[in-house]
Amino acid sequence: MNISVVICVYTEDRWDDIRAAVQSVRSQRRQPHELILVVDYNPDLHLRLKREYADAIVVENGHERGLSGGKNTGVATATGDVVAFLDDDAVADAEWLEAFAEAMRVEPGTAPAVVGVGGLTRPMWDSGDRPRWFPEEFDWTIGCTYRGLPAERKPIRNVMGGNAAFRREVVGEVGGFHSGIGRSVQGRKSRPLGCEETEFCIRLSQRRPGSIMMFEPRAVIGHRVPASRATFRYFRSRCYAEGLSKALVAQSVGAGDGLSSERAHAMKTLPAGALRGVGDALRGDLAGLARAGAIVAGLAWTTWGYAVGSARLRMRGNRAGRTIEHER
Repeated sequence: MNISVVICVYTEDRWDDIRAAVQSVRSQRRQPHELILVVDYNPDLHLRLKREYADAIVVENGHERGLSGGKNTGVATATGDVVAFLDDDAVADAEWLEAFAEAMRVEPGTAPAVVGVGGLTRPMWDSGDRPRWFPEEFDWTIGCTYRGLPAERKPIRNVMGGNAAFRREVVGEVGGFHSGIGRSVQGRKSRPLGCEETEFCIRLSQRRPGSIMMFEPRAVIGHRVPASRATFRYFRSRCYAEGLSKALVAQSVGAGDGLSSERAHAMKTLPAGALRGVGDALRGDLAGLARAGAIVAGLAWTTWGYAVGSARLRMRGNRAGRTIEHER
């Protein structure tokens, strides 16, 4: 099984992070078939990377600006059986690619049911320690594995895009990653959107019944969390943006599939987390109350974002309907 590794990059501000990510790929026990660096509309960074990494494939994003376009460019460039994605501000453990390969291994005479694998992403806090108010149930806001996911290899609905691998042929077969859902800029205000990999995984499963997305906790990476993302302001903004993105996902693949995991998380994991925080406070850890409060606030802001996003989509649909009727 040949595995191509794709790292999408966009700014020189992350130069040291990019170098660390590339070095972690070069240090894999199972060497990649190829390393592809996709540069998102930044000619200077593209030239610098081509000079620095002559042994890598450095290409410019040939699709729409943003992470989805970069991933689609990486897949189109790749020649491996499997394409693995690593965030440009993350470092992979030496067993990362080997764990992906094992999770995707096909038994002789059987079809490859596992088409995608997601790994375990641990936060690397710039401050050194996790903020005591920050609940593990919301580690998805910083691109990391959150409390509520399985602790062992197990099928899941969708993987997290910064630490994932897919069989190359299925990505193009279902139309790749959709732009307009993931990282982008809305109007004059940049928002930390996400969910491009969620929509992709659900769409893939809908179009290829029987396909399995697998969580593999042995595929470990560390994801850098700068101080700016360890604040409640960013936490609140990221939750709201997630709600906006979930509205787009629900429109694309249907609310039933698009919100199934979220409902379970909101109904089971989050209440348990809030109660755990209160219990910690009663046992002397007063920061437990802050964690419980953050869970309540995070759920409220995510729900509000979803409501706003859904309302905007309905308004657009109504305007489009009136335009079509007028043209008739």
